Amino acid sequence: MDLSATGEPVIVQEDTQVDVGVHLRPGTLTLTQNGLDFAVWHALVRFASVQANPWTAQEVKFSAQDPDGKSVPLTVDLLNDACDGPRAGVPAGIWKVVALAATSAGDVGITYTPPGPSLM
Repeated sequence: MDLSATGEPVIVQEDTQVDVGVHLRPGTLTLTQNGLDFAVWHALVRFASVQANPWTAQEVKFSAQDPDGKSVPLTVDLLNDACDGPRAGVPAGIWKVVALAATSAGDVGITYTPPGPSLM
């Protein structure tokens, strides 16, 4: 690999974001917008922590199929306009997806060990 890197990366702690993707079993979630049904097959939930506050779900980006079979993206903002609480009227099914993403992020037990000197 012909690549080099310099510097010492530092995370900006004021606004840390983590995206968690979950694949959904086909037929388990349908979103309806403007009278059209969209079959959801994937969700990407963005969690954010501002200035070391507790993590909160910010938005969900769904990958879905429209009634004609075409793939379409759907994004749902989960925070109210003041960004200080949950948006009113978000369907319970969407909050269940958020809970699944939050649970799977903690449950999978991902651990990471940097490769040894022989691999670098």
